[in-house]
Amino acid sequence: MSNRDAYITKMKLQLDQLNTSLTELEVKARDTQQVTLTKYQAELSKLRHQSKLAIDRLDELKAAGEDSWKTLVAGTERVRDAFINSFHHFKSQL
Repeated sequence: MSNRDAYITKMKLQLDQLNTSLTELEVKARDTQQVTLTKYQAELSKLRHQSKLAIDRLDELKAAGEDSWKTLVAGTERVRDAFINSFHHFKSQL
């Protein structure tokens, strides 16, 4: 075998090994993306739930009479603050 042929064979082997490794990385990246997507979807679902709770509390506040709405303010603010904090935490993870 000539030097040229040996070089070509060696180079092809290296490139084949790198391409095999690249394919393995692509599979791993897809798996990681799916896991990440699943986690994000779960977090988004939690945020939607918190949003609904906050809107429900606001609706209660709107429906409350002039004499009782003040008793609902603290609870409404707690729900809103929890939603805001969760939202900002999720956003920082992106």
